[in-house]
Amino acid sequence: MRLTASVLGPSGPTPAVRVRHLEAITGRSMLDYTSAIRHVMSDVVRRVGALSVVDLDRVLVFARLGRAGAAGAYATCHSLNLPTSEPGYYFWRDRDTGRLTRRSPWFVMKTPHVVIGGTPVDYMISFALPRFCDQTLEGARKRQHYPGYAAWVAKLDTIIHELYHIDPADAGIRRLARADGGAHRSCHSPEFYHQVAQFVREYFASGPDPAVYDFLRHDFAELRRRHGGLVGLTFRNYPSYPQRYLEALASQPAAAANTRLVPLEAPRQPLCYTDADLRLREFHAHGCTRVEAPARNRAA
Repeated sequence: MRLTASVLGPSGPTPAVRVRHLEAITGRSMLDYTSAIRHVMSDVVRRVGALSVVDLDRVLVFARLGRAGAAGAYATCHSLNLPTSEPGYYFWRDRDTGRLTRRSPWFVMKTPHVVIGGTPVDYMISFALPRFCDQTLEGARKRQHYPGYAAWVAKLDTIIHELYHIDPADAGIRRLARADGGAHRSCHSPEFYHQVAQFVREYFASGPDPAVYDFLRHDFAELRRRHGGLVGLTFRNYPSYPQRYLEALASQPAAAANTRLVPLEAPRQPLCYTDADLRLREFHAHGCTRVEAPARNRAA
């Protein structure tokens, strides 16, 4: 199903509007999960002071496949504002002699552009479906921060966790400062987890409307039972999505004698993504399918 900027955002309409749009187009009533998550994010940045610097018009929320019960991240924050890397090259050496035998051209690593509704996107946050839907506090390290809280709060923690990764200086993924003033080597320091839990408590203390986050209370099976299906925003070249790519330098230093040059593969994915590259897909327990409009509703 082709989407328009007025439907998909970045800010986009409320989940209720998106559900009505889906029903009108497909003839089925389904929950647009990525839109519902985005609605929670909008409420969070409005209520949690430290996160009010996040400009959601420059953040794209999308879905990736993550099977329930399988290992892996529940969500990931992807930075699209990383600078072009310093030039470098790949090389191979003979195992016995150590002699350089092959090398790639010199290249730089770049980030593709993503422009949605005419607005450049600086960050994307992806959610692994249906794995994220089944996340709970049981057995999770974050459980220690939520004594007495319902198990589903793990999902709200993850949403706020990914929002907190957004650097207010637009310098990539946020890293908290150590006590000595330096930055933590990891973006997941103990202080980071503690601060996210503080934000969750601040959000609840602000008195949000439970209807905004009610869908987080339910696992994947229950959501499908209640809504008849669960869809998420994806990219046309699914399962791929915008990622860093290599570009050979226009001017190449001379190669060493007797060293074979191995050409770089041309980028297989777009270097610029727009509204035309977005698609809705319905997620199932072990995969997903493209959402198509009934024939009577399709454009000629």
